[in-house]
Amino acid sequence: MISVGQDVLSLADFSNLVFNGKSVNLPQSALNKVDTNFKFLQQFSSNKLIYGINTGFGPMAQYKVSEDNLLQLQYNLIRSHSSGNGALLKPTLVKALMIARLNSMMQAFSGIHTDVVLLLQQLINKNVTPCIYEHGGVGASGDLVQLAHLGLVLIGEGEVLYNGGKYPTIQIYNQLGIKPLTIHVREGLAIINGTSAMTGIGMVNVIQAQKLLGWAAMLSAMTNEVVEAYDDHFSHELNIVKHHKGQNKIAAMLRNILTGSKMIRNRSDHLYQPDNIGHDVFEDKVQEYYSLRCVTQVLGPIYDTIANAETVLVNELNSVNDNPVIDHVNQNVFHGGNFHGDYVSLEMDKLKIAITKLSMLSERQLNYLMNDKLNKKFPPFLNLGVLGLNFGMQGMQFTATSTVAENQTLSFPMYVHSIPNNNDNQDIVSMGCNAALMTGRVIDNAFAVLSIQLMSLLQAVDYLECQTKLAPHTLNLYNKMRAIFPKFIQDQPKYKDLENVKNFLEVNEAAISFNS
Repeated sequence: MISVGQDVLSLADFSNLVFNGKSVNLPQSALNKVDTNFKFLQQFSSNKLIYGINTGFGPMAQYKVSEDNLLQLQYNLIRSHSSGNGALLKPTLVKALMIARLNSMMQAFSGIHTDVVLLLQQLINKNVTPCIYEHGGVGASGDLVQLAHLGLVLIGEGEVLYNGGKYPTIQIYNQLGIKPLTIHVREGLAIINGTSAMTGIGMVNVIQAQKLLGWAAMLSAMTNEVVEAYDDHFSHELNIVKHHKGQNKIAAMLRNILTGSKMIRNRSDHLYQPDNIGHDVFEDKVQEYYSLRCVTQVLGPIYDTIANAETVLVNELNSVNDNPVIDHVNQNVFHGGNFHGDYVSLEMDKLKIAITKLSMLSERQLNYLMNDKLNKKFPPFLNLGVLGLNFGMQGMQFTATSTVAENQTLSFPMYVHSIPNNNDNQDIVSMGCNAALMTGRVIDNAFAVLSIQLMSLLQAVDYLECQTKLAPHTLNLYNKMRAIFPKFIQDQPKYKDLENVKNFLEVNEAAISFNS
């Protein structure tokens, strides 16, 4: 079990909850604070005008709501904003969203009854997934539409996914003995007025981006290895004079991966020998192409971008993003804009640009392997069959190229794509949930591109029959992947192989992980 609400929830904690089946525990001491905060709001709100308790919402806040309709107001808010469209969010993303909302509420500044957090805990631990749609939120007054669909399920309405099926919420509640939420004061607004959709999705993106970077380093190393590149471009001495943490981290990862390789060459042993200087034309390439030689300089900034995204997203995950903020410590209610998602939106845009560049590097390395005129080492398209009759990895390269092209288009930033709405009350918005979802798509695409590169590398190893010369790390990867994707000579459809390799990369970390 992992406690929520007592200590800072880390990326590792979050990953264990979302991906590794750990259960949520709500410490009694944290629940007591939530209860204290709720009781303070009950007392404080008497005979005061407080947004979202006895007023309308957004531009409708100028209208007072009568005492008789205060609870109905909260139900109306949830139902009216359950207006999403498009594809359903994947269950993993919904779980991430729910954990993010729960953690924010457990900070005890939301003015909610403990029933809300206890119900969220039940749904998370029982793997009941509210049906939440991709399209709807503009990420400024929070992820209103996505979180409204969460609220709809909490009050026993809408639909949920459970054990592989889609059912009316109340049917699953009755089956599992779960009681729908009853509104007490402001639970409707507290549920929907926050950044938890973009934050939950963003946290998943960071986790997957870290895996991607580990694989990109692994495949970059293996590509350099099979073409017998020189070792100085990832040496400590070359990289340490460039004062960027990411670049030096990547260089260290490459050195670690390639330790023990009998294929990587030392420049001094080959090019610095006196007999080389007498030639006018050098058959051996003096320097590799940039996609091989500049790996540390390309992946380094991506490392730094992911690391910064982790910091920002974890901060947001552990923040209070309600409006208003119910502060029982200072005995006041503060109105403002903590629901605004600019921090997440900007980081997601930066992250998707970085991952797009990662996929571009992979595509260039793949192209180098495919093009015999460039590598002068392998048959065209790593075709192990009869040239002209067979096609090797030719068809797979088209998929990689088109996928990278999509990533490049998706990399247009959402952060600067504000459109005023809500009667111009929301006159500048973050589009944070859109940014997070698009980043997730870029990451998914990048896994596909790297999978095609890996499949090609396996063919390269078999063509060279160099298994005994590989470094232990790359040999281990070769052996694992050949169990999933066997060597092929005759042409066969590859789409299922691609999916199997992609699934492996998405679930597993490279031997050298992001945090190594």
